[in-house]
Amino acid sequence: MSQRPGFPVKLSQTGATGPARKVPAAVPARPAAKSNPVVAASQGASGARSRTASQVSGLGLDSGAVRARMVRKLAEQGVQDARVLEAMGRVERHRFVESALVNQAYEDTSLPIGLGQTISKPNVVARMVELLCQGLTGKLGRILEIGTGCGYQAAVLSHVASEVYSIERLRGLHEKARTNLRPFSLHNVHLIFGDGMLGYPKGAPYAGIISAAGGETVPDAWLDQLAPGGRLIAPTITPAGHQALVVISKTAQGYERQVLEPVHFVPLKSGIA
Repeated sequence: MSQRPGFPVKLSQTGATGPARKVPAAVPARPAAKSNPVVAASQGASGARSRTASQVSGLGLDSGAVRARMVRKLAEQGVQDARVLEAMGRVERHRFVESALVNQAYEDTSLPIGLGQTISKPNVVARMVELLCQGLTGKLGRILEIGTGCGYQAAVLSHVASEVYSIERLRGLHEKARTNLRPFSLHNVHLIFGDGMLGYPKGAPYAGIISAAGGETVPDAWLDQLAPGGRLIAPTITPAGHQALVVISKTAQGYERQVLEPVHFVPLKSGIA
């Protein structure tokens, strides 16, 4: 096995996908049509049921115009990948937050989802998914998400990857994600209840691994399950003691690692609850 990565080194621009592998699908997907990201955001998914009649700046939460406005803000903030912008415009974020917070669903803010966890800011989700896609053309291959949470990021990933395996250690959130994702019929999303620190060997190798929780180090299991040429995006504690976004690329020679901007994610924990 190659030497484990240290802090920091250059970022690789390569990526790879592994062969498809059969595992039980916990959440059935509808195919995503290719389109301009802002146009796609404006069209939205008009047939889905609304949790509430609340309004955002006079626009119904089901309105594609609300998501289109969010997409424009993401582009202004520096998100450039058209695949990511389109995915962010297609997924209705208000369906993944508590009913009392729906009026804040399209603001660039994290929101509580219960059990001490949060849904990440749209900008953070878009940024991490864009890093996962960087250097690649077309769809990503098989992706492992650590920390399903309410299911929002898994839904976004479903539009940029061929398959998404998402693992959650908290049963309450695992069940919430199943409920939230069921109306979308995402056949390429597989939800797993288990210890995310162990990864999910049955689906490996992965073209990309993305974590919604940060620990002192990146678990060896994740590195082992990453395909050659694959990328891992995770918040990690730096030697200076601060949490930062880290990108690890797996190459034939070993691992290349880059430390990016400071972030604040919930702590990575082992076990299930």
